[in-house]
Amino acid sequence: MSEVAEEGLPNQLPASLSPGALLTRHVVSHLLVWVVAFCLFAAADSWSSLTGLAIASLLAVVTGALAGLATVTLIHEWFHFAGAWLSGGAYTIPAKPGLFVYDWDFTANSVRQFKLMSVAGSVGGAVGLVLLWSSVPADTSGRAALLAGGVTSFAFAAAIEWPVLRRTGVSGDPLAELSKIDVSVLLRSLSVGIVAGVIAWYLLAP
Repeated sequence: MSEVAEEGLPNQLPASLSPGALLTRHVVSHLLVWVVAFCLFAAADSWSSLTGLAIASLLAVVTGALAGLATVTLIHEWFHFAGAWLSGGAYTIPAKPGLFVYDWDFTANSVRQFKLMSVAGSVGGAVGLVLLWSSVPADTSGRAALLAGGVTSFAFAAAIEWPVLRRTGVSGDPLAELSKIDVSVLLRSLSVGIVAGVIAWYLLAP
């Protein structure tokens, strides 16, 4: 989900760069991360398939999990941005590329806009999972790890964001509910994601 904007008007951007230039920075950096992750997985998966070495299989599992995690996470974040834009929300776009594409302005946006932006991210995570599962067969341990990495990302995000959405529906204060996310919540959500991913890999791996 997006970070909190400290100040700014709806869709305010640094005067030195156009909206297109700022978004292009994020697109390029995210694409590079995704391409590198998949190239590493493809190399390890090929090495494993050609040699059958245990170290190659282990590397394929590790890189596969990371590539699946990166795929679903990045699609999740871009769907958050799409939800922010479609809702007519107020946000700023950071000049420095990072995981978050934008900073949400809680003072200028409504609860309805926050919910639309938030739900869009979960939809994106589901889309990412469908794309992975429909494109890559789980016929090796590494490819199964690729799918399991996607499951890990989806479960981790859901464990963080769905409770916030539920509480926001009651309190009507999304910023206050997001502020309750602390280290213990992150660790618990990470545990949920890892367990979901391990179970998925165990069920899928040949």
